[in-house]
Amino acid sequence: MPFDGIVTKSIVDELTSELVGGRVEKIFQPEADEIVLLVRAWNKSLRLVMSASPNYPRIHITEVVKENPSSPPVFCMLLRKHLNGGRILSFEFNDYERIIGVVIEATNELGDISEKKLVIEIMGRYSNIILLNSDNKILDSIKHVDSDISSVREVMPARPYMLPPAQDKLSPAIVDTSALLQELDASNKTVDKFLLDQIKGFSPLLCREVCFRAGIENRTGTASLSEDARMSLKEALDSVLNEIKESKYDPCIQFDDEQHQKPLDFHCLNISQYKYRLSLDSISQVLDTFYSSRDNAERLRQKKSDLYKVLNTSIERCNKKLAIQEETLREVADREKLKLYGELITANIYAIPKNTQSVSLLNYYSETGDEYIDIALNPNLLPQENAQRYYKKYAKAKNAFLHTSRQLKDSQKELEYLESVLQLLDNCSAMHEMDEVRQELSEQGYMKLKKRHLQKKQTQMSNPLNFTSSDGFDIFVGKNNKQNDYLTLKFAQSNDIWLHTKTIPGSHVIIKKQGREIPERTLKEAAILAAWHSKARMSSNVQVDYTNVKNVSKPSGAKPGMVIYVNYKTAVVTPDKALVDKLMA
Repeated sequence: MPFDGIVTKSIVDELTSELVGGRVEKIFQPEADEIVLLVRAWNKSLRLVMSASPNYPRIHITEVVKENPSSPPVFCMLLRKHLNGGRILSFEFNDYERIIGVVIEATNELGDISEKKLVIEIMGRYSNIILLNSDNKILDSIKHVDSDISSVREVMPARPYMLPPAQDKLSPAIVDTSALLQELDASNKTVDKFLLDQIKGFSPLLCREVCFRAGIENRTGTASLSEDARMSLKEALDSVLNEIKESKYDPCIQFDDEQHQKPLDFHCLNISQYKYRLSLDSISQVLDTFYSSRDNAERLRQKKSDLYKVLNTSIERCNKKLAIQEETLREVADREKLKLYGELITANIYAIPKNTQSVSLLNYYSETGDEYIDIALNPNLLPQENAQRYYKKYAKAKNAFLHTSRQLKDSQKELEYLESVLQLLDNCSAMHEMDEVRQELSEQGYMKLKKRHLQKKQTQMSNPLNFTSSDGFDIFVGKNNKQNDYLTLKFAQSNDIWLHTKTIPGSHVIIKKQGREIPERTLKEAAILAAWHSKARMSSNVQVDYTNVKNVSKPSGAKPGMVIYVNYKTAVVTPDKALVDKLMA
């Protein structure tokens, strides 16, 4: 991971310069594994983020402001109790390990001044944030590690704090490159792996950088290096170590593209192995820029995954319900026979002997008039009782048919709705859009919102997608069912054009006429947008229905996004991403 021991030293240097002497004004816990300290220092307020995320653990000053839960978590309350109003004394850092201690002097409830230490351990999925008292005992941590999880090192309240096992490597401050490189022949490793295993605080990125500066392929075996290559390696390693010792920082992000849209790595040193790079003023800016987008994308992916799980579970349940209902309808498909049996028994009631198990009776409803039907009887019942038994079976089967038919239609509509939400979920690209889907599913009874979501203030609905056709017409596309309802039922005028994929879940699309006739090219482009924003995105020859908005209506009690329409025409198009990108307003 790019957040290596060298970056850790650089962030400690920066935080020491920016925050030591500052006061902790507020403490927040916006995520289960993330703490934010609002610090007043040097006549300005700065936000210090500490994240124990398994994917993106870090500590730096941030410009990102996240929404906080209405009820702070227990760990956040504990931090407020012990650290609010406290003064930051120092940032502790030990020999290029990715562990930072924030030493804070605060006043306790009795008015006594005491020191506390907030430790962040940046160790991938084992990352943690731990509050210690002045005796180095754990008050609490954002993640508990008991003996069931680790028999070597518990992280639990009231336990003494122990540092993670130290790495058996050389500190960059004391590396003798000449002596180190004498071990190349015996290592039997690639050059980058040799450096990674020998020098504390070095990441794979930095090891590759040393090789790049030396002009050596990083996967080259150490034993096969020529004498010239060894000298080049020594010079490159000396250069990097000198930059570290003298804190010659050049915070930068490395990209895979010239437009700086695809960040690959970052570091506090000058990384020259990548063609595209962006230098920033501070390592905090680098970390904030690099991690905020990735962290948001990861959390969005996780929350989207949670909603997919809810939807897929509901769809599976709905399909099971449909299967049962279809089986019930198959079972009562011959219900009219039961009625016929009752009528034939009644018509021949005096001709049927008692205690018989079956009887063959003329079916006077048949077309030929000479068809006989074998009817099973209960020998313990009188003929009229057998007739009543068949009438009751018929009535029960008829009621089951009527009731199940209604249920089947409801289930089919429910399945159509759920599949539409599932498809529209793909369009979500921001957290507030996810919240709209989450809110919709809660209102429809498919999930319960957590307390923080229930108490959250109602926010304005996000905007639908807006495109401009080649002829200059505005085209709007709903990103969720609430937007679909809004576009079709409130936003659009009666003569605007409404489009939707035929019998396939997708977005509502509106072409604003604005008093003009809509050309065929615009109609086709809008149909392509409808096909692209549907379940048929990867298909070809997709049928898209279109009509005036006045021909679209919402049945009473219909779920969000569900409408019916008449007097429509159908276009056949193939989704085209290049066109979609071109039309984006």
